Amino acid sequence: MKLNQIADRPGSRKDRMRVGRGIGSGKGKTGGRGGKGFEGGQMPLHRRLPKRGFNKPFQIKLHEVNLGRVQQAIDAGKLDAAATVDASALIKAGLLRRAHDGVRLLGNGELKAKVAFSVWGASKSAVAAVEKAGGSVTILAPAKEASESAA
Repeated sequence: MKLNQIADRPGSRKDRMRVGRGIGSGKGKTGGRGGKGFEGGQMPLHRRLPKRGFNKPFQIKLHEVNLGRVQQAIDAGKLDAAATVDASALIKAGLLRRAHDGVRLLGNGELKAKVAFSVWGASKSAVAAVEKAGGSVTILAPAKEASESAA
């Protein structure tokens, strides 16, 4: 093989379309740009529909981890049940890719091992299941103030 004999595969490169060269060419008159106007002169769809919803400016992004997946990692030997399980331990075990703002523990699945968790948040069912297995859950999120307007 020589450098002057190398060529692209047949059909891999198209010839350039010459636009605006008469009606007979197939790309004449408007040159593929369509007629005048936008949506036939009517109000565009994105301006006809109302705005909805709200984006929290300081929203925290949490990862959810179920107890069943934690138990699978412990059974596989990826997670040490004796050490405290936090976001960095879950990343090392391969349950999470990155930490973001924290981890929320959910109660789906069954936990048999005695594990101490240190997470941003946990559901009531997850806390109950961990304590039933003999473990503990430390919640890192600041405690919410009780609303006094209910009086």
